[in-house]
Amino acid sequence: MSMYMPGATAVGVTFDGGVVFASEKRIAFGNFLVSKTTKKTFSITDKVGATCAGLVADMQILTLQISALAKIRKMDIKRDIPPNTVAKMMSNMMYERRYFPLLTQVIVGGVVDKPIMYTLDPLGSVLPDDYAAVGTGAEMALGVLDPQFKENMTKDEAVTLAKHAVRAASLRDSASGDGLDVLIITKDGTEEFTESIK
Repeated sequence: MSMYMPGATAVGVTFDGGVVFASEKRIAFGNFLVSKTTKKTFSITDKVGATCAGLVADMQILTLQISALAKIRKMDIKRDIPPNTVAKMMSNMMYERRYFPLLTQVIVGGVVDKPIMYTLDPLGSVLPDDYAAVGTGAEMALGVLDPQFKENMTKDEAVTLAKHAVRAASLRDSASGDGLDVLIITKDGTEEFTESIK
């Protein structure tokens, strides 16, 4: 079964004023490299984003549905939807499909009052954390994040750490590589860029 599950590395890091998500661009099934240009970071609202490992199609559908639900909810309550609400909506949708699960691990987070981040497994468990890594390269990424993460980092420090964690994983995980997508979310909105993995 694992031969047919795509590998990936995605990380999320909170900092003083926001969150940063970083993921590599490769999709590989077993020994076959399917794509070198896949985007695994997603902007859900102006203040909430996500990144994933696993089946990207499942994450794309989940993101589209949650983004639509968040827009409806925003019209109802007439204010920004906080990250914990988005995480709970994702969790509910994933748990409802537990017998035919969405095969994706998700890191979702953002900022309304303060930066916050959650990790979700395919069954919808919601685990809050200051930083996280998912995918086949998660162990290598956490080996970088664990000793170097500190609270109240600057945006630049957090971006550098997230990129370094994904690059370190890509050096050892054959299912990760081929570029780097970064999504930064602050109270002022989102910022995205792509760069080489080297």
